[in-house]
Amino acid sequence: MSKADLSINPLSIELELDHAAPHGYSANKDAYLRRLKRIEGQVRGIARMVEEDKYCIDILTQVAAATKALHAVSLGLVEEHIGHCVVGAASEPDPEARAEQIDAKVKEATDAIGRLLR
Repeated sequence: MSKADLSINPLSIELELDHAAPHGYSANKDAYLRRLKRIEGQVRGIARMVEEDKYCIDILTQVAAATKALHAVSLGLVEEHIGHCVVGAASEPDPEARAEQIDAKVKEATDAIGRLLR
């Protein structure tokens, strides 16, 4: 582990503390974990294929399958964020705070979608 791996990012700590409430995906957490474990197995299989000098197109096919599976997880999480976090912000009783919270949650979703598209 490098020194960079051990560094602490104060912004990420603040964000983690800010998002301490139950998350929108909580009801589907077990399903997400199962899917991610399957993807983890796919990636290990891809590494094994490279170790065994398998045909490059076969490896690329498996990379595409793992990428598609990760995209499916990502889209599910975006949907959960919009359905839970954005809708939750809309239930804020104070109109000024509600507008700010909705804007912040929509921006989070938009930024996340932008990162997925890069």
